[in-house]
Amino acid sequence: MQLEETFKSVKRASKSLALLSDQQRNEILLAVADAIIENKVRILEANAKDLAKMEKSNPLYDRLQLTDSRLEGIASDMRNVASLPSPLGHVTKQKTLPNGLRLCRVSVPFGVIGMIYEARPNVTFDVFSLCFKSGNACVLKGGKDADCSNREEVALIHEILEKYGVSKDVVALLPATHEATGEMLNAVGYVDLCIPRGGRKLIDFVRDTARIPVIETGAGVVHIYFDKDGDLEKGKAIINNAKTRRVSVCNALDTLLIHKDREGELDQLLAPMKGKVEFFFNDESRYDTEFMDYKMNVVTVNSLEEALDHIDQHGSGHSEAIVTENEAAARKFQAHVDAACVYWNAPTSFTDGAQFGLGAEIGISTQKLGPRGPMALEEITTYKWLIEGEGQVRA
Repeated sequence: MQLEETFKSVKRASKSLALLSDQQRNEILLAVADAIIENKVRILEANAKDLAKMEKSNPLYDRLQLTDSRLEGIASDMRNVASLPSPLGHVTKQKTLPNGLRLCRVSVPFGVIGMIYEARPNVTFDVFSLCFKSGNACVLKGGKDADCSNREEVALIHEILEKYGVSKDVVALLPATHEATGEMLNAVGYVDLCIPRGGRKLIDFVRDTARIPVIETGAGVVHIYFDKDGDLEKGKAIINNAKTRRVSVCNALDTLLIHKDREGELDQLLAPMKGKVEFFFNDESRYDTEFMDYKMNVVTVNSLEEALDHIDQHGSGHSEAIVTENEAAARKFQAHVDAACVYWNAPTSFTDGAQFGLGAEIGISTQKLGPRGPMALEEITTYKWLIEGEGQVRA
């Protein structure tokens, strides 16, 4: 394993994080947030090198691009993370057994978290902030499309860590190669948890290859069902926001399901997107497509039950929504749909850690074992049992 020394160094460094107080962690996070703003030109120059290698027509271009305002947002999210209560040391269960043993279950870091992501340079800062705040070291494996951006960002983080006397090995960026991904996924004993963020191809590869624990995130085939009792004005705003706010993100709308009784109002419903979005109508070949582009499928259904059946067959368990003024229909939709986030009269664009008040997110889990939905500080901690006795022995 060519990267074994890197993994060993990160594992060793992860132990040192336990010696930092939450106040020290917060101070460092605030210093990194300040450094992001102070070094915007440096970061944007690196990002420009990455952007120059990608066609603007590529759906990933928007994800790859950093701007002044996006860096301001990233720094703001990092400050929010610093302001949140520590997720560590929480007593989640406590009891005394009949034999007198005192049991306490307390939250602790995982240790080392591996992150695999594609053309998303913002993830580098988000993952660092959440991992550092929660006492975890992190191994980052970014995609080649964002390699210049990621390296500049990690270099900046390392400068601040060294300034505060913290080992820079608590954050490591691997080479942007397929081989490095494979090595991380086989880093048994070094990486405690892997979280991939990307398209279905990446998620499937990680799940099928990993010998370390994995939390699946990301891929979203997202639906909104406009019910027979949906409000037209609400629907226009919700559907437009879910589709066009940022088309390249995993919570963006892919398929609009519309009740046949409201099909006559379809032109009005789609009017805000006319000229921006390419529409497909009842195209079965696109039922399972995550577009990540200004494209959307529109499917007519005969009933709420048919909409639910369509989502059962073609949804990815990410985010789904219903637009209706009928509470019974909405409650049935929310109870039936099997997804991490299920909305009533609100767009799926809200599926986001910062929007949920979590400060930032390390990913959006679409699985059921462990965390589900936007994952932040609490979701990247585990727990251990502390047991105190007075010399008891087991019979």
